[in-house]
Order: sequence, then structure tokens, then C-alpha cells
Amino acid sequence: MVLNGLGFVERRLYLYPEFFSEIAVDRLLGEGITTEHLNDDVLGRTLDAIAAYGPTELFNAIVAECLLASDYGTHCLHVDTTTFSVSGEYDADFDSRDMTITYGHPKDGRWDLKQFVLGMATDQHGIPLFLQTFSGNESDKKTLLTIITQLTENLQHPGKVYHIADAAFYTAENLATLGTHTFWISRVPATLNEVKDLVAADLPLHPCADDRYRYAEHMSEYAGIPQKWVVYHSAPMQEQQEKTFAKRLENDRKKAETSLRKLGAREFACEPDARIAAEKWLQEHLQFRFSSLDIRATTRKLTKKRGRPKADEPVETVYTVSAEVEYNPLVVEQRRQKLGRFVLATNDRELSPDELLTNNKEQGTVERGFRFLKDPSFRVAEIFLKKPSRIQALAMIMVLCLFIYAMTEFRLRRNLQENGETVTGQTKKQTQNPTLKWLFFRFRGVRELRFQAGEAVTVLVTNMNPEFWKILRLLGTEYENYYL
Repeated sequence: MVLNGLGFVERRLYLYPEFFSEIAVDRLLGEGITTEHLNDDVLGRTLDAIAAYGPTELFNAIVAECLLASDYGTHCLHVDTTTFSVSGEYDADFDSRDMTITYGHPKDGRWDLKQFVLGMATDQHGIPLFLQTFSGNESDKKTLLTIITQLTENLQHPGKVYHIADAAFYTAENLATLGTHTFWISRVPATLNEVKDLVAADLPLHPCADDRYRYAEHMSEYAGIPQKWVVYHSAPMQEQQEKTFAKRLENDRKKAETSLRKLGAREFACEPDARIAAEKWLQEHLQFRFSSLDIRATTRKLTKKRGRPKADEPVETVYTVSAEVEYNPLVVEQRRQKLGRFVLATNDRELSPDELLTNNKEQGTVERGFRFLKDPSFRVAEIFLKKPSRIQALAMIMVLCLFIYAMTEFRLRRNLQENGETVTGQTKKQTQNPTLKWLFFRFRGVRELRFQAGEAVTVLVTNMNPEFWKILRLLGTEYENYYL
């Protein structure tokens, strides 16, 4: 299944047997194994066996075995979740292992399909170290905490380990649950009042080692946990936000004008009440000021009879607000100056701002892993299975493919750099950072040929070249042996 998943042949799972019709099966999987052995019945039984053993438990065992004697490192564990939409009804009475296929908040926009949630943790090199599946309607706030809790129980490291997650993780309940002994790094939600005040404050910012960033430190006791907050200003983020700033201002203006029309439709018993309402509106829309303001008095009959009121007929006077607004240039400029700011937090108050920023920026590794799993050429991601338990098992196979891919790519790149060697990249230039997908594509032309003369059988591996042998040599003798 891993060979199929990493074949990038753009074939769905139901074409599984056809994939191996052009593969040297006995060379790769063992003498005596033929294409006929690799059918969808075997696939189904294997998925059932994985589900019975436990997909997370099996993956943890594989990771522990592969990484025991390696130096890939688990200094930073990047945690995130994504959703996979599935076809089919998947009623609640289907078999499952603590997972329900149901509707939720889809990250791919497919509100019409049921889904499941895949949680994953990778190291700083993008190598997945943990996976767990969740029900399709599970909240990120709960799933991220569950993953971090499981990681602390399953992965042991002699030094400090930082669990890095996005702002969905940062809740008072989650922080209190983890306490002070499990180190974490998270972006603080911009909706917190303390963050709003901090981002808007006139802070002295110091330069980071990366000259695109500046920072200011702040100590916090949020949720009763002593922690360090660091306000960063990112020049690239500011440049990006500048492009949408004018559009957001215009959207704010449209909303403000709608709100102002509602205010103009209200009636007040006296002029002071109308002015107080106008001032309150202005306090709620600080980026605007009144270009004109008029309190209008209107006299009308108490009864609903038509016509003008008679001389002795009782009447009432009501007051309405008539106003026009414009941008407040001082406030708009202040907002513009705060573009590009964000707050990172950690409960390791000894961590420097530069280390905090560097560790958090590697959060993209787990996101790249999800993109790998959802790549159109990785057709295993298209789920066509009847039982949720098999879907859970297939999710493990998908992440196992990513594990092998990421670990092999990292090993090759590291060995290229250590030996001062290069290979040909997609642009035909020499590189020390090739993608493994590109190398897989190049190796597609390699074939095993068998010639039989009488009872003697000659086996040849064709279309190899010196660069292919160099790649295999750098990866190790286990790789070379398949081609010798």
C-alpha cells in the first residue's frame, strides 16, 4: 500500500491491483510473491487487521523502531489538524474506533459531504511522529489538547520538547490542563482584550536576528499559568496586509453607514438623548468621525388620524439623528502602523524571542504534510471505503507514506550536504535539496528485464545511470541492494 501511495500514478484505490502489473513485485516484496497476491481482498483484510490492532498504536510502534537510532530530533513537535471529506452515508451504527463520520466544519468547503478529522504531529523536519483520527465534528480546541497529551505519554526526549500549535489550542482550559511541565508555543488569539491592548500599545521594538522582524517582550499570567508573550512586527506580513488594508477600510465604511442608517431610524424623546446616542455610536466606530451632525425635531399627532393636527389636539415631539461620516485620519494611521503585528506565547520563560520565533515559523512543516496528503497526485486521499474502521486504517497508511517520504528526503538532503555532492533538479540545475517526488519521477524509467534461455534466467536492471547510483549510495546499502 505504501508503494502504491508513493507511486504518484494518480490511480484510485480500486485500481490497486493494476498498479502492480508493471512493478517488479518479487524483487521489492520477496521471492514468490506475484501480482495476483496483491488484490483488493488482501487490501481489505489488511485494513481490518490494522484497525483491530489500533492505527495510532501501530504507527507509534513503527516510528519508535525507525527513529530509535537516528538523529532526526524531536526538539519541536508541530501539532495541527485537517479534515477529509468522504462519500457515503456512514450511519452511526457502523463500526468505529472512537470516531464518527459526520458533518462538521470542512476545511475544503465541502459542506455537502460527511468528514473525519486527522490530527498529526511532525518534528522540525516535517517527519510525522504521531497521528490520531477524530470524529468529523470534533473541535480543534479539544483535538489539539488530546494530541499533545498523547505525545507527552508516548514520545520520550532527554531535553526540552516544545509542542507548537496554532491559536485554536490557546484556551484557558487547555493551558490549565497542561500546567507548567509540558512546554508549548502558540500564537495568542487576536480576540483577547489583552492582545488587542498589547498590539495597539506604543511599544519600543527591538531588532530580531532575522532583520525582517522586531519584538517586545511581555510577561503574562493568563489562565493562571506564568508565561512569556512576545509582540512581533513582521515586515513581510505588514506588506501583505497593506494590500488588503484599503479594502478592509471600505468594508468597515459600508458597515458603518448601515449602522448609521439604523441609528437615524430611531426616535428619541429629547435632544440630549439623541446626542448621547450619536456619541455612543462614535465611540463604537473610532475609525470614523462625523463630517456633519444634525438633531432633527419632528412634531406629530398622538393618534394615527390623517391630516394636520388641530390647534387643541395633543401632539408629541421626537428627535432623530441625521449624520454623515468620514474616516478619522489619526485613528486610521494608528491602525496602519499596527499592521504586521502578532503575539506568540510560551510557558518556557527562558526561551529567547529569536528562539521562540524560529520554532514557531517551522509550524509550516505540518501544514506541508497535509498538502502532501491532499495532493491530487496522491490519490489515496480520495476515500471510497464502506467502514469507518477501514478509513481509520487507511489514514494511518497515508501518514505512513508521508513518514517514509519525509524521512527519506531528509536523509538524502543531509547526506548530499555532508558529502558536498549535488543531483540534477527539476530546473536541470545542480541542487542539494531535491524533492523526493522529482527523484521518483526520474526513477520511473528503471525497469527489470528477465531473459530465459533454456532453464537459465538472466535478470537485468535497465536504464540506470551514474547519478541514480550516486543517489542510492547516499541513501545506503539497503537501497542499493534492491537494484543489484
